[in-house]
Amino acid sequence: MNHNILIIEDDTDINNMTADALKKAGYGCTQAFSGTEGLLYIEKEPFSLVLLDLMLPGMNGEALLPQIKAKQAIPVIVVSAKDSLDSKVGLLTAGAEDYLTKPFEIQELIARIGVQIRRFADTQSGKPEVLTYKDLQLRLDSFTATVQGKSIELTRQEFKILELLLSHPERVYSKQDIYDYAWDDIYIGEDKTINVHISNIRKKLKAVSDQEYIETVWGIGFRLVK
Repeated sequence: MNHNILIIEDDTDINNMTADALKKAGYGCTQAFSGTEGLLYIEKEPFSLVLLDLMLPGMNGEALLPQIKAKQAIPVIVVSAKDSLDSKVGLLTAGAEDYLTKPFEIQELIARIGVQIRRFADTQSGKPEVLTYKDLQLRLDSFTATVQGKSIELTRQEFKILELLLSHPERVYSKQDIYDYAWDDIYIGEDKTINVHISNIRKKLKAVSDQEYIETVWGIGFRLVK
């Protein structure tokens, strides 16, 4: 799918630079240079994500954010020179999925866009409430896990790692895939963090079952034991 991203940014240089980088990364782009122009685009065509500046002519980003959310169920990343904690918390509370302060590294922006698009796709995919593999069962609605009917205590990240692995039992997930999903953040080579969490999961499963559940695919990542 060719994801189309709406850039709402009044600084021509930043808008054009961002659009060029996103196109090179394989995204489609629509450029708006004011809040009112951005709203017109939102009203007439679908997007996968919006990059939203705050200090805009016509309509500022704070006023535009709720209108975007009301018209399209899509993630919004605020990109602004405003760097106060109150501003960030306020926008995230108002519905923005992420907040990036200017000046920014374009590679980080592209990575954050990928995280949000993947996360949104997961929420729209209609996952079942229960995931099962062998005698391991995860209940997504109650955030509980059992093996042979015995409850096991998992941290949020441990649960999310198992959720990802159980969602596609045949697939090998890279450490970046796992980190992006379980931590809702950008992977920056956190090999030790992933390895520790996988080790902890294995220990907890081993305590209640003799079966092996997770195998390492060297040089690639992890998957469920076939």
